[in-house]
Amino acid sequence: MKTEEVMTQRFEIEGGDFARAGDVSCRIKNLLKEIGLSQSTIRRAAIAAYEAEMNLIMYARHGQVEVTISPESIRIVVADEGPGIPDVELAMQEGWSTATAEMRELGFGAGMGLPNIKRNSDQFFITSTVGRGTKLEITIRNNGKKS
Repeated sequence: MKTEEVMTQRFEIEGGDFARAGDVSCRIKNLLKEIGLSQSTIRRAAIAAYEAEMNLIMYARHGQVEVTISPESIRIVVADEGPGIPDVELAMQEGWSTATAEMRELGFGAGMGLPNIKRNSDQFFITSTVGRGTKLEITIRNNGKKS
């Protein structure tokens, strides 16, 4: 990627669409591979994107994922139309989950989504309004190309 290049892609996601779960994060991962970013940068971005995508699918009605890739960083913004999070501080605690029994049967709901996003991000902001939705802003510094 040349120093002046910036690439942005936007994806729409429908809540409850478990059949397509992981598609967007996989597309982001493949895009980063094509560009030739380092494996560690790709891994961190893929984990953050996947966790955000799954939260959207599990809890929201609809949402968008926008990824902006520059030579310096990967920025992932996830905005949903959903119930919102009443207590963001509590939701950030490892193991805390509001997953339904059905979600748990599918293997989700361990309460690690938001903590994993934060752990794999260089910057992470979350805003949520009950009854309206949640927005995640995730930034991962690009640590260079594959060696």
